[in-house]
Amino acid sequence: MSQEIESNIQNTRTPPWGQVTLLEEGNNYKINRIEIKPGNHITTQMHYHRSEHWIVVSGTAKVICNDHETILISKQSTYVPMNTRHRVENPGVIPLVMIEVQNGEYLGDDDIIRFEQ
Repeated sequence: MSQEIESNIQNTRTPPWGQVTLLEEGNNYKINRIEIKPGNHITTQMHYHRSEHWIVVSGTAKVICNDHETILISKQSTYVPMNTRHRVENPGVIPLVMIEVQNGEYLGDDDIIRFEQ
């Protein structure tokens, strides 16, 4: 097995709704590949120290930022500012694949504030 493949396996986590693979991390940024299974969604959350930019690679994304809902398809993107309640769902029948670019002074998982809905 090549070192590149091994590296990707080590940097992938599989929550119940899909898969997250860390592609690259640097000073004040992180790039993830996110896959969400059909009919699933991430938790509604917010971050105090980072913004996120989501680019849809394939599938359909239903994005909710605060109370504004948007549908995105392949080649479309959206920006999620800091301190914004957000969630992404896969309303489609194929996996939703997105690239997520996080920017901020702090990118740790303990900056995720999760909400019930």
